[in-house]
Amino acid sequence: MTRIAFTMQIPPPDSSSLATVSPQFAGDWLHALRKCSEEGQLATFLQRAGLHLAEGQLTHRVTLDQIVRLYQIAAVETGDEMTGLWSRPVRPRALQHLLTTVREASTLPAALHRFSTFWNLLLDDYRVDLTEDTTSTGLQLVPQGSQPAQRFGHMLILKLAHGLLSWLAGYEVPVRAVQFAFERPAFAQDYAVIFPAPVSFGAQWSAIDFDTGSAGLPGHRSNAELNDFLARAPRDWIFTGFREHTQSLKVREFLYRSSWENCHLADAARALSVTPRTLMRRLDAEDTSFQAIKDGLRRDLAIRDLQSGLKSIEEISQDTGFSSTANFHRAFRRWTGAPPSAYRSAAI
Repeated sequence: MTRIAFTMQIPPPDSSSLATVSPQFAGDWLHALRKCSEEGQLATFLQRAGLHLAEGQLTHRVTLDQIVRLYQIAAVETGDEMTGLWSRPVRPRALQHLLTTVREASTLPAALHRFSTFWNLLLDDYRVDLTEDTTSTGLQLVPQGSQPAQRFGHMLILKLAHGLLSWLAGYEVPVRAVQFAFERPAFAQDYAVIFPAPVSFGAQWSAIDFDTGSAGLPGHRSNAELNDFLARAPRDWIFTGFREHTQSLKVREFLYRSSWENCHLADAARALSVTPRTLMRRLDAEDTSFQAIKDGLRRDLAIRDLQSGLKSIEEISQDTGFSSTANFHRAFRRWTGAPPSAYRSAAI
């Protein structure tokens, strides 16, 4: 069925607004930032974003708000809108020109063609190739040298393509598959909150494949909408909603919108119109489980409340379903590798 959307409908807050990623996932970004900023300057960036280092490494899980703050600070103060992720700096206003170019496209595949052409004018490290058939359109990052893949950089540019396409369409454009040209990292689960599709590793090159066969025409985007998208960057394109997503994020969203403390696998299966056995099999195929998803949501709820400073640790332990503060402390350390007090001190 063809979908035509001329206005971007802003969905109500969902569990993606709570999502966190591991310090190792964001650590690749720090490596890039060190190339385009002095050590003292980087420390200031991190402190203003509410992030902290120990022995040169991030010590806590990183929230969406912290990623947004760090990007907005670093992009302005380093003069590089890709914050050191590529060998050539991406100068200020480049993303504005990209949006201006993309919004003139007459179809979503044409928008991806403009996206690839734009980056091929700026990148020395990679060539962005377009692949098309009757039902899908894809982008490939083809290396132009022997440099190692910058994992955060590859994630960011593929996710930017998805974010811009969805902004232009007015809905989250379905993604068929994502692949990366690096081996599966220990933090591979973090990609589940970034991309609404199965993610594989160890490929010849990094790529993303969109389902554009049934896509409608792009909507018109005004200058005000363009400026709002830029002002919020990268909030609207790094993390994804659950509606076109994998089973695991749909389960997380169900729990977030329910009385999750008393929810069981059978309840989630019923809400998703599948049998419990089918849901278990699908979650296992995504390398997760119902309990792991539930614990991940509890962890992120606890991190949010710890960093807000509005609740005591005792209140947070009760809100996240623990019978005692001691049990909460043990579980939180198991989830994050740090005590709750460390996240409290990290709050701004």
